[in-house]
Amino acid sequence: MSASAGPTLGATLGVGGGLGGGLGPRPGRLSRARTVRSVRYYLPAVVVFIVAIVGWELIFAVLRFESFLLPKPSAIVAALQANWSGGRFPLLPSAIATFQEAILGLSIGTGAGVVVAFVSARWLTARGILLPLAVAANAVPIIAFAPLLNNWFGLLNPLSKALMAAVLVFFPVMANVTRGLVQVEPGALELMRSYAASDWTILRKVRIPNALPYFFTAMKIATTLSLIGAIVGEYFGGANSVLGRLIVNSASALKFDITWAAILFGAATGIAFYLGVVVIERLAIPWAAAMRADS
Repeated sequence: MSASAGPTLGATLGVGGGLGGGLGPRPGRLSRARTVRSVRYYLPAVVVFIVAIVGWELIFAVLRFESFLLPKPSAIVAALQANWSGGRFPLLPSAIATFQEAILGLSIGTGAGVVVAFVSARWLTARGILLPLAVAANAVPIIAFAPLLNNWFGLLNPLSKALMAAVLVFFPVMANVTRGLVQVEPGALELMRSYAASDWTILRKVRIPNALPYFFTAMKIATTLSLIGAIVGEYFGGANSVLGRLIVNSASALKFDITWAAILFGAATGIAFYLGVVVIERLAIPWAAAMRADS
């Protein structure tokens, strides 16, 4: 068995916590080390973002560029504050409505992707049929789905936007979970079979734990895709109190400061969505983070 399979198998079978448990670093030191690594990892991106925002503001202030199409950051922040919860373009209620559509689409797409992944992993014939269909559905441009879903489920129905998000979410979840269920260390399977373990036990003790890191990787991608799908679906019509329609309406009214505020609000929502998945991953499978840190 390879060295990378040991922690996974030990965690899933409940072994490895005996004599070796007191030889490793303490949990407090591991936690501090991971925090330091996380800070070092994200610090350059934060610094670049801050420098870009300050430079953006200074360029407009010093060189007196025309800020009609691309407002300076201070104007965007002012528009965000002025239209936070009221007025013609309420940002917070629109973001909440879009977020709810994205959550619904994420749930539908994730559920369908996991079910298809388990079926594909269990039966080779099903894999040969379902995987090409999933690839074909993923290859269709997303814009082609929006008018169809609006006609099928109603222009004002949030479900049509949620299903747009589900279409985008389905493929990465299905592909990653299938890979996690299938690509298991041969040594782990041999060990379980030497114990006369049933297929259900192997699935529960080896395949599912092996697929969890793949699943959370897919969820990090799917969270942002769900927001993109919901907003793109809103571009083709729907209630006015959603981010997609707010962006279209404010741009049509030449309120580009509000348009950029809505775009940044959507981006911030996507980042918060992503970080939520990261936190859940750390709580659900801490052993996977430890394995990545050791590798």
